[in-house]
Amino acid sequence: MAWLEVVRTGPFTTVQDRGRPGYASIGVGESGAADREAHDSANRLVGNHSGAATLEVTLGGLAVRATGTVSVAVTGARNPVTVNSEPRPDYTMLHLNTGDLLEIAFATEGLRSYVAVRGGFDVPAVMGSRSTDTLSGLGPDPVAEGDRLLVGADAGDWPADEIIPPPVTPEDPLTMRVRLGPRDDWFTPASVDALLRETWTVSSDTNRVGARFEGPGALHRSVRDEMPSEAMVAGALQVPPNGQPILFLADHPVTGGYPVIAVVAEADLPMAAQLRPGHRVRFHRVVTSPIPK
Repeated sequence: MAWLEVVRTGPFTTVQDRGRPGYASIGVGESGAADREAHDSANRLVGNHSGAATLEVTLGGLAVRATGTVSVAVTGARNPVTVNSEPRPDYTMLHLNTGDLLEIAFATEGLRSYVAVRGGFDVPAVMGSRSTDTLSGLGPDPVAEGDRLLVGADAGDWPADEIIPPPVTPEDPLTMRVRLGPRDDWFTPASVDALLRETWTVSSDTNRVGARFEGPGALHRSVRDEMPSEAMVAGALQVPPNGQPILFLADHPVTGGYPVIAVVAEADLPMAAQLRPGHRVRFHRVVTSPIPK
């Protein structure tokens, strides 16, 4: 039996997999890794199934000590990585023996990094997922100092390559694609135009539930009626009464009572999960083609 013992957690570390889809009708969100691409890359590097549980490390600062021989990979935010104080690369497979100390320093770029171990982390599953949902409280508790994280059996074939090219550094401002609606008609034309024209900045009020943006001014509603709660999805840009949009991320609520002016393209959500406070964003409208008959 092998495990990783947590020596330091950093600011916030949780166990995540690809989430628990299919329970929105009973009020349970999907949750899962905020940056699915980085999570999947970490698992590919160690030959895991994509659903194997990884560690999601916010900003860095994690240190774990191996018991047994294990293979690990670190992806996502660009964090200096060391094994026994010796620099090692991210986005590649690393091999640890008993007593080896893996340390992930604070990120120089990005927000969330992912640590995969061959076999995945064997924590109890809740409703089919090992993900920590910070909004509902489902899943394992956030990782704490002294935890022993057992290695599971979610491994497949060994990968053909031990290296994946890391992603490019996100631009600043970063352009994210959006589809307007479903409630863009609840806003003044000038506010819809401002959403797409202005540059927005990620505020310090950001977590796994969502990221609040600050702009040159508030987005104003043209419809003042009370809106009944509607279903929410990851990527929804909801606008509360203060007029500053909030981008919903992995642990978003399944319903909301404020209008959604636009929805960020699903393919851009991994980039959104890596946005740090102060990063600037532009929203680019895309128009979906009608479904051919």
